[in-house]
Amino acid sequence: MNQTATYNDKVVRQFAVMTVVWGIVGMLVGVFIAAQLIWPEMSLNISWLSYGRLRPLHTNAVIFAFGGCALFATSYYAVQRTCHARLFSDKLAAFTFWGWQAVIVGAAITLPMGFTMGREYAELIWPLAILVALVWVAYAVVFFGTIVKRQVKHIYVANWFYGSFILTVAVLHIVNNLAIPTSLTHSYPIYSGTVDAMVQWWYGHNAVGFFLTAGFLGMMYYFVPKQAGRPVYSYRLSIVHFWSLIAIYMWAGPHHLHYTALPDWVQSLGMVFSLILLAPSWGGMINGIMTLSGAWHKLRTDPILRFMIVALSFYGMSTFEGPMMSIKTVNALSHYTDWTIGHVHSGALGWVAMISIGALYVLFPKVLGLQAMYSTRLIEWHFWTSTIGTVLYIVAMWISGVMQGLMWRTFNDDGTLTYTFIEVLKLTEPFYLLRLMGGMIFLSGMFIMAYNLYRTWQTAPSKVAAVPVIQPAHA
Repeated sequence: MNQTATYNDKVVRQFAVMTVVWGIVGMLVGVFIAAQLIWPEMSLNISWLSYGRLRPLHTNAVIFAFGGCALFATSYYAVQRTCHARLFSDKLAAFTFWGWQAVIVGAAITLPMGFTMGREYAELIWPLAILVALVWVAYAVVFFGTIVKRQVKHIYVANWFYGSFILTVAVLHIVNNLAIPTSLTHSYPIYSGTVDAMVQWWYGHNAVGFFLTAGFLGMMYYFVPKQAGRPVYSYRLSIVHFWSLIAIYMWAGPHHLHYTALPDWVQSLGMVFSLILLAPSWGGMINGIMTLSGAWHKLRTDPILRFMIVALSFYGMSTFEGPMMSIKTVNALSHYTDWTIGHVHSGALGWVAMISIGALYVLFPKVLGLQAMYSTRLIEWHFWTSTIGTVLYIVAMWISGVMQGLMWRTFNDDGTLTYTFIEVLKLTEPFYLLRLMGGMIFLSGMFIMAYNLYRTWQTAPSKVAAVPVIQPAHA
């Protein structure tokens, strides 16, 4: 059989395996810095082990290494099967894999050394930022090139979400990283002051909106119907979900800058669009969960489906919490507290990680030439460690955050603060311990997944046969 009649699953396998590897690395760093907040001496006075150096490494490793590899793997897998076509270019696909790993390794070296652009979710120095742009252009060419050469007229909705994520992240990354280099490791942004802050959070919130939402919704729209063995609940709702989400999300960034030098009308605009965002977000959640109509009984025996449905539940919770926290009066309490950390991780662990893990459990046997993973029981264990770990984490941060917000805005009759910063910090420590426990439990699940994958790989044929492109209308 010639090459064009088979799928390119090699690059899918590579990205899928590295998703697990980088997930363990990124979450291990997260657990370490969570412990540092309780025992600061853990850094041993080594600068590259300090919290300030490792925290951006954690966020980059979890978002772009773990999440990014999951998106590459699942989008390459899904676009081939929904288009009934091999990837547009094997060489460009291979470049995206090795280029992305180079970016991640570069981040792992430069961030602990203190080389940073100092921008949230965009810390990488300019040479690495350029490499990200090059890899992303190659990614776009491979993805959209595959859609152009598709054998079916229809473009399935998952590809709409993947496509919007690819295009928007390219624009966000390039605009936010425009800078004037002064050396190999340093540069100045072309923006200044309030404009710089506005551009950064236009990027920052839409990195959440498109990298951590639209891309993973593409994953959801392909893998949930596949695993449930049911068509998506409402195709019309999925299209409404798509267009409303991408039209509204772009304007929500200013809610990160309430009570700052940003003009009030811009802050209010961000708040209003954040509140409107609740509707399409919940429309997508309902569409995903209701896809199980007629197949609810499968949840009793299928832990992979449970991963996906719980992920959608966390997606719904996070997308309710986000708009609520964007309301100025609520934000006055929540901002700069651990409540924000809880919100971020309910989305990151509960939604992004759990939908990725569920999708990978579907994907791994398929690209290894097998029928199923080595152990369903281990997937069960992984499901419960992930769920319990996430709940422990976010509940600890919710309680801690509300407590901090209330204590920091309590005044004596003479206008002085009732509580000192240190007093608040002391009361916060038990919740940091609980957060650490939650993180460790979640991380243990990633080790279970790695072991399950290892045993699955051992049973795979030494040379995985290429999967022929499906010609009938059913992907």
